[in-house]
Amino acid sequence: MGYSQHRSEESMEDYLETILMLQNRLGQVRSIDIVHELDYSKPSVSVAMKNLREKSYVTVDEDGFISLTEKGKQRAESVLERHTILSDWLIGIGVSKETAQADACRIEHDLSEESFAAIKRALR
Repeated sequence: MGYSQHRSEESMEDYLETILMLQNRLGQVRSIDIVHELDYSKPSVSVAMKNLREKSYVTVDEDGFISLTEKGKQRAESVLERHTILSDWLIGIGVSKETAQADACRIEHDLSEESFAAIKRALR
């Protein structure tokens, strides 16, 4: 996978994770909620939502509410689980909460399934 494709996948996962977190917090999500949460521009979020719809990760109803498809929800839950476990682990070994969350966000996209499974086993 090339660098730009990797960055695209990472961005997509960040959007899916954000949508899931906002759904959990707000119930319903619109693009403007994502704009405020991520501090991105409206056009950037609009393009991302179009790409996520084309990849069947989200649907958008006539009122502009965004919903994760089953495929999108599975991907978002996987990313959120990685983020949560990694940030909690980093905090547990003495990293500040802010740094741990930022580092977990970077690591969650690059860590292999094998390494993540081993970290989960070690933390049990």
